[in-house]
Amino acid sequence: MAVAPHARSLLELSDRIEIAYAFSPTAARREAFTATYGIPAVDSIEPIFADPTVDAVMILTPPNTHLDLVERAAAAKKHILLEKPLETTSARAEAVVAAAQRGSVSLGIVFQNRFSAGAVALGALLAEGRLGEITSASARISNWRPQAYYDEPGRGTKARDGGGVLLTQAIHILDLLVAFAGLPAEVAAFATTTPIHRMETEDLAAAAIRFRGGAIGTILATTTAYPGADGQIELIGTKGTATLTGAALRARFHDGGEIDVMASPSGAGTGADPMAFSHELHRALIASFVEAVATGRPPSPSGEDALRVHRLIGAILTSSAQGGRAVPI
Repeated sequence: MAVAPHARSLLELSDRIEIAYAFSPTAARREAFTATYGIPAVDSIEPIFADPTVDAVMILTPPNTHLDLVERAAAAKKHILLEKPLETTSARAEAVVAAAQRGSVSLGIVFQNRFSAGAVALGALLAEGRLGEITSASARISNWRPQAYYDEPGRGTKARDGGGVLLTQAIHILDLLVAFAGLPAEVAAFATTTPIHRMETEDLAAAAIRFRGGAIGTILATTTAYPGADGQIELIGTKGTATLTGAALRARFHDGGEIDVMASPSGAGTGADPMAFSHELHRALIASFVEAVATGRPPSPSGEDALRVHRLIGAILTSSAQGGRAVPI
C-alpha cells in the first residue's frame, strides 16, 4: 500500500536517482508495479544485495520483516530508507538501529510529515526561541478507519504490525511532538479497543505526559473518529502559542506578532482511504535522504529519532497495562 507515493517520487527525482531494481515476493504485484510505473522488477531479492552499484535500498515491507531485511542490507553496505515503524517490538526496533550502526550505513525513516511547510516553519520559530520556554506540548490524531481496513490479513495485529493506532497511525504525529518538544520523561496512559472495531490491538489511546523541564501535555490517538480530521500539535510557551494542524501552522505571540502558514497537503490519509494524500512530502523526504547519503551527513529523520518515538509508544502501552500508573521513559 505504501509503494505509490514512493514510486512517484522516485520517478520525479530521476535526475538524481537511478532505480536499479524493484522486488516483491508476489508475482502479480511485481507485474502490476512494472505496468503502472515502468520500473523493472526482479523475481529474487538477491541481485539487489549482491549488486555493488546499488548504493541504497528502500524497504517498504510489513513491520515484522524489517529486521531481517535491514540486517541483510547493512551487511551488503547499502544505505537504507525504511518505512515506519522500525519493527514490531522495542527490542526488534533497537536491533534494526544496531544493525545499521554495525554496517556503518545510513538509516533514514519515512516520517514525511517533517517536511510539510507548517512543520518546517514551526521548527524554525522554535530554533529562534520565539515561543520562549515550553510549558505545554500536546498531540492529537483523530483518524477514521472502517472495519474493512482491519479485516485485511495481518492489519492491526501484534505479529505483523506490532500494534494498532499508536504504532501505525499516531507514530507520525508523535515523531513531530518528540522532534519539537523532546522525549517526555513520564507518561500515564490508557489504551483500549473500542466496540467500533474488531481487532487485536488498540484503536484508542489517551495519555498525560510530563517533560524533564516541567512542561506537561496530553496525547490522544484514535482510528474511531468518523470521518477523520487532520492531526494537531499544540505548543504553549512563555512567549506565545503555536498550533500545527495537518500541514498548516498558526502561531500567536505575546508581543502581538503572528505567523500563519496555510499549506497543503492536508487531511493526509485521515479517513477511510489511508492513501488519500499527495506524494509531495515523500518526494521531499527522499530528496533529503539522497542528499544525506551523497554528502555523508546523518539522515533526518534517522533510526535514532524513530527509536525515541518507539520508547514513548512502549511507555504508553506499559502504563495502560498497569492500570494507568505513571511510567518513566
